[in-house]
Amino acid sequence: MSEAVVYERHGPVAWIVLNRPEARNALNAPVREGLWEHFTRFRDEEDATVAVLAGNGPVFCAGGDLKEMAETGLQKPMSDAIPYLNRNFELGKPVIAAVQGVAYAGGFLLAQMCDLCVAAEDARFAITEAKWSRGSPWAATLPWLIPPRVALELMVTAEPISAQRAHELGLVNRVAPPDALRAEAQELAETIARNAPLTVRAAKRMVYRSAALGWREALDEGDRIFESVYLSEDAQEGPRAFLEQRDPVWKAR
Repeated sequence: MSEAVVYERHGPVAWIVLNRPEARNALNAPVREGLWEHFTRFRDEEDATVAVLAGNGPVFCAGGDLKEMAETGLQKPMSDAIPYLNRNFELGKPVIAAVQGVAYAGGFLLAQMCDLCVAAEDARFAITEAKWSRGSPWAATLPWLIPPRVALELMVTAEPISAQRAHELGLVNRVAPPDALRAEAQELAETIARNAPLTVRAAKRMVYRSAALGWREALDEGDRIFESVYLSEDAQEGPRAFLEQRDPVWKAR
């Protein structure tokens, strides 16, 4: 039996790939367990600096496995059913969602929780829970990413939006032809990986912390977060490399 989630390394970039193409990569117990395992692995591998979350086959993720829900009589899902990044799983490194086909319900959750998103032109995003009398409490932070009225429309109509519309709304960073999705996501990840890791991780931390703060408090928090970056060895290495006309050698300290 193949692994429900596969972990691959391509240089500093880790790919975490849902591997149930025959079931449209629906989230069943083995997939949920695999996500916990491989996000933990990525977090702990020091030389892995960026991750890409993707799906094997033509579909990113169709959501929770409704067949499993019916068979188990699932009522309210456990809050720790999957690693919800920056909520029940702290991860300082950036994660990119590479979405092809559909990202519905739990698949939308996976795309939403990542820090950046690259979508194929054929991608569709939907919060379909209203069709099946399920819930989407995980979407409470969606109005932080897109306008509240659009977020509400997605939740109450359960209708999908295109990759282009998601890009216009700011939910998606880049749109690529389906056959170029993987290369586009890898290129974005490598661009991030070339940058100073302390600065990248501090930027991510500041963005999420600012979401819970007012204007002035957010600026003060930014000063606090970046102080250790300014005082690091890498902060001296960057200008030195520029002066010596060479690529910097980051030590993340």
